[in-house]
Amino acid sequence: MKTSVQAGVAGLLACGTLVTVVLVTRNSDDSHTGVAYSAPSKGPYVALGDSYTAGPGITDPAGTPVGCDRSAGNYPALVAAELGLKGGKFRDVSCSGATTADLTAAQHTDDGTNPPQLRALSPDTRLVTIGIGGNDIGFSKLIKRCVAMGALYQLTGSGKYFTEDAPCAREADADSGSDAVEKKIATAGDRLTRVLTEVRRRAPEARVYVVSYPAILPADSADCGRGMSLAPGDVTYLREKEQQLNTVLRQRASEPGVGYVDTYTPSTGHDACTAKNTRWVEPLVPVSPAAPVHPNARGERGMADAVLRAVRSAS
Repeated sequence: MKTSVQAGVAGLLACGTLVTVVLVTRNSDDSHTGVAYSAPSKGPYVALGDSYTAGPGITDPAGTPVGCDRSAGNYPALVAAELGLKGGKFRDVSCSGATTADLTAAQHTDDGTNPPQLRALSPDTRLVTIGIGGNDIGFSKLIKRCVAMGALYQLTGSGKYFTEDAPCAREADADSGSDAVEKKIATAGDRLTRVLTEVRRRAPEARVYVVSYPAILPADSADCGRGMSLAPGDVTYLREKEQQLNTVLRQRASEPGVGYVDTYTPSTGHDACTAKNTRWVEPLVPVSPAAPVHPNARGERGMADAVLRAVRSAS
């Protein structure tokens, strides 16, 4: 999803619970899970996607443009390394902030322009992963809005004086209707279907995988505490919207030659509200190298393992 969360969230929190986003010294806690994989793919492998694919903040930016905040420690790089794909056998064109539109058109960043991502495909391509959709539904903006209202909720007694425990969900429904986000999710699904058709046209021999988003928030809203500055009901609201998006991604990844990679299930219990040595996704103030509310090295490793399991099962 969009790395404007990294700067935008910090500004929203100036009123109380958190003030700045600080990235601490990089650590090495990105251990492999020990999964055994089949023989290396023939490649070439092309990775498409947004910031959850790019992995901003985990390492210094890799590749160009720098404005994509693409990490050398993201799941595509880990998958390529595991499959023995080097040089021209692997291209990662993912870019933070990307929408489905940026797969077919140039994306302008704060530091350079990323060419249309689908341009990296060719008839020789044999493996494609796509992680996209969150920016199409404005999920980062929704999180920032809920964070701001959550900070106010906490400052006014966390339900002691007002019984409303989902102020963001209530306001979103009042402003644009209860099904507004669902409509955006459905539209994102339609766009993905068109993208997949174009991917198959450009890379007819490739095995294509749509990669879901990992669990950002816990099943029990009471477990989220102050690390995410959200009212309990809004934790549930945001979690449900993410699950709805993943469901649509799964449904659209059902055509021949296309698979779905479930990263949500293996990441359950590793959300942004869990302990720092457990979480796959960092909270608003990361304690491991990553952008706020984005996967850390452990999360990208877990996502890579999920992709590799899918590739192995199709071999």
